[in-house]
This record gives sequence, C-alpha cells and structure tokens, in this order.
Amino acid sequence: MSRIGKLPVSIPANVTINLDPNNLVTVKGPKGELKKQFSNQIDIKIEDNTVKVNRKNDLKYSRALHGLTRALLSNLIEGVSEGYNKKLEIVGVGYKAEMRGRKLVLNLGFSHPIILSVPAQISISTPTPNQIIIQGIDKELVGMVAAKIRSFRKPEPYKGKGVKYENEYIKRKAGKAAGK
Repeated sequence: MSRIGKLPVSIPANVTINLDPNNLVTVKGPKGELKKQFSNQIDIKIEDNTVKVNRKNDLKYSRALHGLTRALLSNLIEGVSEGYNKKLEIVGVGYKAEMRGRKLVLNLGFSHPIILSVPAQISISTPTPNQIIIQGIDKELVGMVAAKIRSFRKPEPYKGKGVKYENEYIKRKAGKAAGK
C-alpha cells in the first residue's frame, strides 16, 4: 500500500469538492475553482470532511497512481484555499524584469528583450527590477511558468549570473588558473 496514498486529505471549511462518476473532481474555494480528471483505476471517496483514495487492484500502474492521485488532490485543495507562489531572482549587471500589462519583459544580456505573455490564471509582480513573484492557484502552472522564465538564462557556475529560484544554491567553479 502506498504510504502517501493511504493518508486521508482533510477538506477545509471554506472548500467544496464535487466528484463525478467518471472521476472528474471539481474543487471550489475562496481563491477560485480547479478541475482535474483522474484515472478510473482509482476510487475517490468523500467522507466526513476528508477525501480518501483507494486503488481498485494491485497492478503496478494502479500502485503508481495511488500516491500520485492523493498528492494531486491535496494540491488542488491547497491551491484554492491558500494559493501557490514562486520567487525568482535575477543576478547580473544590466539584467532586469518589468511588467507591461499582461506581458513580462526580461532584459537578460541578449541583443533583444524577451517578452513573455502571462497566462490568465497566473499573476506576476516585480517588486524590484531583479525579483519576480509568480502567484496562482494551480501548482503545476505556477511551476511551469517559473521554469520557463528560468530557462531563458539559467544561472552559470562561474559568476552565478542568470535567473534563479529564491533559495537555489549555485555550485560555483574556479575560473582560469593564474598565468606563470
């Protein structure tokens, strides 16, 4: 039995969950509404302000889905009640970010600025030119947008220049050895 999958997920008072017969889960809360389709290999039951996840059989595929389904349900509930955020830092001389309407403009040392259209479910703010805060209710989408922004200029190991997560550690390398 999955150690994560057998744990029940508690439902806060301000969150409602609807379950369709074909495992379409709709979660509504103060921050918004999320829908997710789950596999028919998994039984999802709502009992006494908790959600319980059980698998129908003991096949390898079902065992793999057991813990995953429970974790995804937990993420949906946490997203609509509290939301998620990721913080990125920009390191480098002349590197900066700014919001122009629903577009994020990044100057990362290239000959042109990088313009990223922000999805409707995500809000991005730039409190300082070298800090980006990404907020939303869908954990997967917040993480994907953060990874996309980071992919434009990953931190390099010599000076640490680039876009990095707030608490990310960059393993540094020594530069060239001094001449003779």
